[in-house]
Amino acid sequence: MRIMKTILAVMVAAFCINAQDLTAEQKAKVDAKVKLFSVWGTDAKVVEAVKAFNANPPAAAKEMTQDKWKTLTLISPEIKAFTKHEVAVYLKTKKDETVSELFVSGANGTKVAFFAKTSSWSHLGKPKHDVPMTGKTWVGKVEVDESTGLQQVQVAFPVLDGGKAIGSIVVGLSLSKL
Repeated sequence: MRIMKTILAVMVAAFCINAQDLTAEQKAKVDAKVKLFSVWGTDAKVVEAVKAFNANPPAAAKEMTQDKWKTLTLISPEIKAFTKHEVAVYLKTKKDETVSELFVSGANGTKVAFFAKTSSWSHLGKPKHDVPMTGKTWVGKVEVDESTGLQQVQVAFPVLDGGKAIGSIVVGLSLSKL
């Protein structure tokens, strides 16, 4: 019985952590990071990569489904192609220690590049992609990310070409490193 109570307490605590909002201090730090990182959405290398992806996605991207995505391991050639994409390599040189994850998506919500395999292949229909596609920034709630296992908040902003949203960038910010 004691084990069951302990498990229940851990589950309730995890739910509370996942559902909490940012404190005022955390919000100020997140807002500063959004301001700092949102310039990536107009960086020429990022814009060109997303434009190229939107115009002609690679064969692996055209054939990918969420079901297939779930079966891929971290060392699958398909995953390595995204983590070694020139934009992922480039953005790794721009990030700081607060960034726990990052992924760049095309207009259709599927991945152009990322630092590590994401939970979902496409984020189309989810605020983290749909809000930036309207030209606005999105800030999620505090969560324990299932990809990284870290308590973080995701922020997302548009990739802009001439002021028009052509994709999105989602950045996970580690709360312990803000």
